[in-house]
Amino acid sequence: MAVDILGYADKRVVVMGCFSGTGEACARQLVALGAEVHGADIRPSPVEGLASFTTVDLKDPASIAAGVAAIGGDVDCLFNVSGLPQTFPGEDVITVNFLGIRLWTETWLPRIRKGGAIVSVSSLAGMRYLMRQDLLKEFMDLTEFAGARAWYTANAERAGDSYGLSKEAINTWTQQLAPRLMERDIRINCTMPSPIDTPMLGEFRKIAGDAVLGAFSKAKGRPSSPLEQALPLILLCSDAASFVSGACLAVDAGLSGGLSTGVLNMEQMLADAATG
Repeated sequence: MAVDILGYADKRVVVMGCFSGTGEACARQLVALGAEVHGADIRPSPVEGLASFTTVDLKDPASIAAGVAAIGGDVDCLFNVSGLPQTFPGEDVITVNFLGIRLWTETWLPRIRKGGAIVSVSSLAGMRYLMRQDLLKEFMDLTEFAGARAWYTANAERAGDSYGLSKEAINTWTQQLAPRLMERDIRINCTMPSPIDTPMLGEFRKIAGDAVLGAFSKAKGRPSSPLEQALPLILLCSDAASFVSGACLAVDAGLSGGLSTGVLNMEQMLADAATG
């Protein structure tokens, strides 16, 4: 008899960001696995079989509080998949990608059951987080949205790309929170995807260009699919990953490992991508 090693049957889960892309794929798979799936996003989700859908604006603390209250009850797993690319104002990017996700998660924490799990989508753009801990502490110590947005405006040149900063913060927050949550037997992890074939890819192309996106897709020869990114999220929150917490998992077909060990050379990859 087959054993359900993922263990989602009858679990109550929330997917923030299920309108499209990875979040939509994640919600569909969780429904198929027998979970009670509650969706949230700023736009309605097309996923069939959701137990509920709630409109939430991650830029608005009041909307976040209302969203948690509307879904209500206790939950087993929280999937944080929402995000904005750099084509939006920098203050909005850091708010949605980090400040909003952090507040959304912290509001849910009293309602997450023992043995529960949280996973967030970060990015390879956040890989330098360990090298920027002093700057990240300045930013992350600001818990009020207005103060953090003002900090970014005043420090934009030093802080750099708003998207990268937000993902560095997600990585840092994940690893800082993991030991404290283990006291309640709750796990928290994140993934760091390479480019994904979603509508957002076109927005990244406006900023980075074809050569950069081509280089970051070099390891596999193509962008990943939403499902290829959704399944690792589902794994990290599943019973099969019961001893995994504080991980920032690269989901990039070996790209970051190759770059870290010198097997891959970014300058050469960019040149190759530029010449087709």
